[in-house]
Amino acid sequence: MSQARILIVDDEKEFAAALAERLCLRGYDATAMFSPEDAPALAKEIQPDVILLDLKLPGVSGIEMLMTMREFVPGVEIILLTGHMDLAQRIQGMRLDAFDYIMKPIQIADLIEKIEKAGRIRDRKE
Repeated sequence: MSQARILIVDDEKEFAAALAERLCLRGYDATAMFSPEDAPALAKEIQPDVILLDLKLPGVSGIEMLMTMREFVPGVEIILLTGHMDLAQRIQGMRLDAFDYIMKPIQIADLIEKIEKAGRIRDRKE
């Protein structure tokens, strides 16, 4: 899946910006969003193929944001990111149709593999 549009929603600005840059260097159209309040509108505007969504956001849980993103961008594949293993949130996210769940720090090769797989699944849905 070349030139996939990826939206990264994470309040850790340095992490999100660096991840977006690394993905852009690999041919993806990646955008980092640090404000969870503005993320749904941006997602609706850019219609990403994959959203990388942090589970720990200020003012809103990642699970709530996942449900909001589903309303704004139906059919988008969402990969949950977290620095803390929380089995209950992982289960809840998967029940809400999150594509996958990745622990930080992220290995870029593993992330790209998951992005590619998510993109292929989204392509089959369309």
